[in-house]
Amino acid sequence: MSEATQDRPLPQEPPPAAEVPTRIIRPQRGWARIDLGALIHYRDLIWFLTKRDIQLRYRQTALGLAWAILQPVATMAVFSIFFGRLGKLPSDGVPYPLFVFCGLVPWQLFAYTLTESSSSLVANQSLVTKIYFPRLVIPLSATLAGLMDFLVSFVVLLGIMAWYHVMPTARLLLVPLLLLLEVTLAFGVGLWLCALNVRYRDVRYALPFLSQIWMFATPIAYSATLVPARWRPLLGLNPMAGVVDGFRWALTGTGGGPGLLWVSGLAAAVMVFAGLHYFARMERTFADRI
Repeated sequence: MSEATQDRPLPQEPPPAAEVPTRIIRPQRGWARIDLGALIHYRDLIWFLTKRDIQLRYRQTALGLAWAILQPVATMAVFSIFFGRLGKLPSDGVPYPLFVFCGLVPWQLFAYTLTESSSSLVANQSLVTKIYFPRLVIPLSATLAGLMDFLVSFVVLLGIMAWYHVMPTARLLLVPLLLLLEVTLAFGVGLWLCALNVRYRDVRYALPFLSQIWMFATPIAYSATLVPARWRPLLGLNPMAGVVDGFRWALTGTGGGPGLLWVSGLAAAVMVFAGLHYFARMERTFADRI
């Protein structure tokens, strides 16, 4: 036997099966723990899915990103004719087209998020059933994808303000905070819808009706000041009422003021907290039911 062969270490035998640690994973029961920190670890996946959703939305379309402008502008024209000119609804001293467009810009983002989030898990069933990752990534990416349309329509809103000679004030700095509140609210409601859609597929049929009712319950075509002051907190229980009114107050100085926003903010926090826990509790059944 050569000297090189003597110096070569002998291969070690694997340890007996009894010494290998065994890890048993069981589904959580009751109030499931929410690991929001995992979203930071999977931030690259969130970015990839968000970019994919944006590209798929406008792939093979004739107008592309122009749809983000046409939809709110066409809705503004219809509302201005029927509610502004014929219905004579007050607009708190602001030109009615600008008044209604200030409400449509945040509402379009919210409606888009409800539609895309509700079907996000079902649309990505090949990922859910084959590989592990935090399932919160899927509805979150669907929510973030709507920000592209919001940014485009917000630029159009600033152009309409310039057309009517309505100059923004320092309250414009509150828009990012209002946007953060709306995205958080949309994410929370989307968690409810996508978890329910895995179990009950008729959620997608009820969603258009829900969105329509929710839109008319939100002060978009009318001002929150039409509601008597003593009943206005009840209007704030609709979280989007405070968001829309807050956008209008930050941009034009009209609306119910920040008081309505506080009530809507508390209602949004409750809805998001409940949505997170419901999603985490149902997450263990997604791969079996989807």
